[in-house]
Amino acid sequence: MSTTFQIDTSTSRATPTPAPMKRLTVPKITRRKQDGETAEPLVMLTAYTARQAQLLDPHCDMLLVGDSLGQVIYGLPSTLAVTMDMMCAHGAAVVRGSYHALVVVDMPFGSYETSPQQAFENASRIMAETGAAAVKLEGGTAMAETIAFLSARGIPVMAHVGLTPQAVNALGGYMARGRSEAEHAKIIADGRAVAEAGAFAVVAEGVVEDIAIALTTAVAVPVIGIGASARCDGQVLVTEDMLGMFERVPRFVKKYGDIAEFISEKASEYARDVRAREFPGPEQIYPAKAD
Repeated sequence: MSTTFQIDTSTSRATPTPAPMKRLTVPKITRRKQDGETAEPLVMLTAYTARQAQLLDPHCDMLLVGDSLGQVIYGLPSTLAVTMDMMCAHGAAVVRGSYHALVVVDMPFGSYETSPQQAFENASRIMAETGAAAVKLEGGTAMAETIAFLSARGIPVMAHVGLTPQAVNALGGYMARGRSEAEHAKIIADGRAVAEAGAFAVVAEGVVEDIAIALTTAVAVPVIGIGASARCDGQVLVTEDMLGMFERVPRFVKKYGDIAEFISEKASEYARDVRAREFPGPEQIYPAKAD
């Protein structure tokens, strides 16, 4: 996939020009799993800004505007304080910055649990204000009725089972799920319930590997793993974790870079140049016009 650039004359910044192509759709994503098999795993990463979406879009099948932005962008202690306004603003930015990947927006805590009608009101707002193709909500069997309600009204839903961060207080922390027989059975039952209710895909987070494999086999829709198994139908990670923006990350994260160290080094170089009056130099200033 090739990308050209155009100059924004108002800012002098070069921005990617979308290559002519159709964006991936929910049916195209679900069709990637045929007869219980996904030949080419689905690639999903989080994105919160237009520029981040521009960079990730050519490489991803789906971009998730996750409520993890509460911690990553806003420095909140958990996802529980994330608001609808936050999700809509960042979701719209990611849609504007992408042209290939299917964009999914998380529904924040408290925006869908009361009733299917409440979920529809908030999900329809997300869809209308962002232009995203789908929403994601946490919960298994308890959310099946809501998923069916939304799906029947034209709102595609990605479900999320296993370790559900919005339920961190009830779960007692962010530890892996499925170590007991009861948990094992519940996760499989939850996955089946949301898939049968109409979810087009299921995120399985922080579950022991044999459960992830069993769930992937048990449901007809794609299962996207995060801290699960390479045998899932796809994978998702928080992009900032994958790039090394944070010193500590969950066990299931593979760091593909060390962006934090790079940023720190470049900020140090900039500070040194400013203090030495070496920046701005002749190339960065506007000389007076000659008479």
